[in-house]
Amino acid sequence: MESKVSEGGLNVTLTIRLLMHGKEVGSIIGKKGETVKKMREESGARINISEGNCPERIVTITGPTDAIFKAFAMIAYKFEEDIINSMSNSTATSKPPVTLRLVVPASQCGSLIGKGGSKIKEIRESTGAQVQVAGDMLPNSTERAVTISGTPDAIIQCVKQICVVMLEVQSQSPPKGATIPYRPKPASTPVIFAGGQAYTIQGQYAIPHPDLTKLHQLAMQQTPFTPLGQTTPAFPGTAILSPQAMSIFSYICSGLDANPPASTHELTIPNDLIGCIIGRQGTKINEIRQMSGAQIKIANATEGSSERQITITGTPANISLAQYLINARLTSEVTGMGAL
Repeated sequence: MESKVSEGGLNVTLTIRLLMHGKEVGSIIGKKGETVKKMREESGARINISEGNCPERIVTITGPTDAIFKAFAMIAYKFEEDIINSMSNSTATSKPPVTLRLVVPASQCGSLIGKGGSKIKEIRESTGAQVQVAGDMLPNSTERAVTISGTPDAIIQCVKQICVVMLEVQSQSPPKGATIPYRPKPASTPVIFAGGQAYTIQGQYAIPHPDLTKLHQLAMQQTPFTPLGQTTPAFPGTAILSPQAMSIFSYICSGLDANPPASTHELTIPNDLIGCIIGRQGTKINEIRQMSGAQIKIANATEGSSERQITITGTPANISLAQYLINARLTSEVTGMGAL
């Protein structure tokens, strides 16, 4: 694969994936698809948008490098136009930067960052764009989000340099094993509990949810959860919910508060129990992230400490459900009831 930069760009065909929120996707689609149609025709790139009722969508751009960069330019300038239009109804005086999120295989992120952060620093300085590589992989994938912020021109130059790095990595050391692409999950549905069963609402129907039912039944068995030999709850700020609290929890999960503010909650877990929260290759913590809709980060182990810190970020409903699922996992582990 040719990775040299010529006057017109890179002499290769590329596929680049972007992660966008629903509002951003709506902006580039335009009324009756007119905007994305114009972008396709004028750039010459293929632009595909993932289907599904998801809070996030994947936008895939494929074509010769010149076409790719034209498409990126059109998207960046469209987002800048949206920002300018939104400021006409705002009291803000400074214009926020345009922001795009690339989805990049984790195997290529090390080269993008460079030794001691040298490569990413070079890209920032030469383009004027801000570049951040996410520390965690996207759920159920081997990809990470790379966030680029700045002026449209800075973003285009930054994308060109990132493409050079990715192509060099592919040509010099092909990735080991298949890349598992990130596929956004559908928007979470309301959860209700009735008659000892958990249900998710789909359209006009309440569909039994066996996994949540099992978690619910576990949570109702002992209140609060206290490991053997301890007289106080092991996890400050968390507890298995009582029947009274469950009614409040069900109300929260019903999605009645459409746009609550995000907040952060921290709790600590003993080192010897952290494995049951993470699961093999992170499967359990990823399940909890998906089911709760919360962002969950587990701090690295520190020397001399017998505990690990977990930080949960999201709406109150997200945080409550994440705490509930974490505690149910702990209860299952300590009582020997098996994996959920």
